Amino acid sequence: MSTEPNEFERTEIGEIQIAPEVIEVIAGLATVEVKGVAGMSGGFAGGIAELLGRKNLSKGVKVEVGQREAAVDVSVIIEYGNRLPQVATEIQRNVKRSIEMMTGLNVVEVNVHIHDVHFKSAERTEEIDLTQQRVK
Repeated sequence: MSTEPNEFERTEIGEIQIAPEVIEVIAGLATVEVKGVAGMSGGFAGGIAELLGRKNLSKGVKVEVGQREAAVDVSVIIEYGNRLPQVATEIQRNVKRSIEMMTGLNVVEVNVHIHDVHFKSAERTEEIDLTQQRVK
């Protein structure tokens, strides 16, 4: 076993360390960039979901980071009307590409957990109006 730091940890002028929280933020931003993603979800135990526009960019993201590799889990809410497998695949591609490009880490896994489907408020308003017209 070598005690020498590898190239990623040490340069000729010092060490480079990337906090797991940084990877979470990158993954969160890459996820919400994908068309069809309504927001992030903290999961069943993680609390209430956050739709786009909120400040917590790492909500719904869990990472495991090693010296050279990272594994990512994202929990999302998808907009109604989108093909779930297609959106999930695009999330996987975008998260992997963003993390690898920005950090140099090899992303070995991106797991997408779809926790909910979001209906646009305009659609809900129309449904309510239709119901009210029947009752009148």
